[in-house]
Amino acid sequence: MKLSIIFRLLPQNLVYAHCDIPCGIYDPHNAQLATHTVIRMTQMLEEIKGSDKKAMHDVARITHVKEEHSSLIEEELMTLKNDYFKKEVVEKMDEEPWPLFKKALVSCAKARQGIDMEAAKETLESVMQIAEMFYKSKGLSSTRVKAPYPTGLDIVVQKA
Repeated sequence: MKLSIIFRLLPQNLVYAHCDIPCGIYDPHNAQLATHTVIRMTQMLEEIKGSDKKAMHDVARITHVKEEHSSLIEEELMTLKNDYFKKEVVEKMDEEPWPLFKKALVSCAKARQGIDMEAAKETLESVMQIAEMFYKSKGLSSTRVKAPYPTGLDIVVQKA
């Protein structure tokens, strides 16, 4: 029996990773950006009026983008949690990041499941706190600044 036949019979699961080397390049920016996108998509869903075909089409497209960015938040947070915040990093920190990761992932799932601005904002707050922990663990200062996005909310950046 050919090996290719066996491979076709076995279930296939796609697996994605930031880097399996590990490369040492980690940054909470993408998680923050994706969270702002989820917030913006939630704002846009709340603004849709009517039930005509255009409104239904808009809801479908916006929901799809919100889903994609919720997945990105989860992926970015899991990369930071599993690849960056290793034992040797966490031992040097004032507090463990695990409860914050759990809070962020739970609120992200809740924001994904519905049109829930409170959950989306809770996700952003948790992700920003993770970003602050990240910079602090590297011995860097960070600050919250008004993001240049239509959400009107903050983002954590490294102080220059």
